[in-house]
Amino acid sequence: MRPSSSLVLCAVVAALAVLAAAACGTESDPQAGAQRPGDGAAYALSDTGREGEGLFNANCSACHGVNAAGTDQGPTLIDRIYHPNHHSDFSFANAMSRGVGQHHWRFGDMPRVTGVTPEDAAKIICYVRHVQRANGIFGDDAYTIRC
Repeated sequence: MRPSSSLVLCAVVAALAVLAAAACGTESDPQAGAQRPGDGAAYALSDTGREGEGLFNANCSACHGVNAAGTDQGPTLIDRIYHPNHHSDFSFANAMSRGVGQHHWRFGDMPRVTGVTPEDAAKIICYVRHVQRANGIFGDDAYTIRC
């Protein structure tokens, strides 16, 4: 038996609604509750993480906000969508060195970040991973920050 065109249309609309909700769900309130590692967290930044914080503030915070909480210019990085299992450290480094097309946000394409060396990028990523951990992005999984 062949499904009616109205059933197919309903299924397509439902699928699009789910996709739209998933895409929009990562941008609820980018400033809400983002904390710096150590502010109520059970650990402190590593030396590399502290260096990364300075580099992040100098190169990334204009768009990604203080403590990576997001701004009206760029998305928060404190979201499960940026968990290392979905956006690896390599993906972050690649975005900084080459830029990246809009895909999980409404802010347009991310331009490459000029003047950030691969070593700087590794320190920035270290800081972001610490902030993500402080804000519960890793939940109970066994992700280890390696810096």
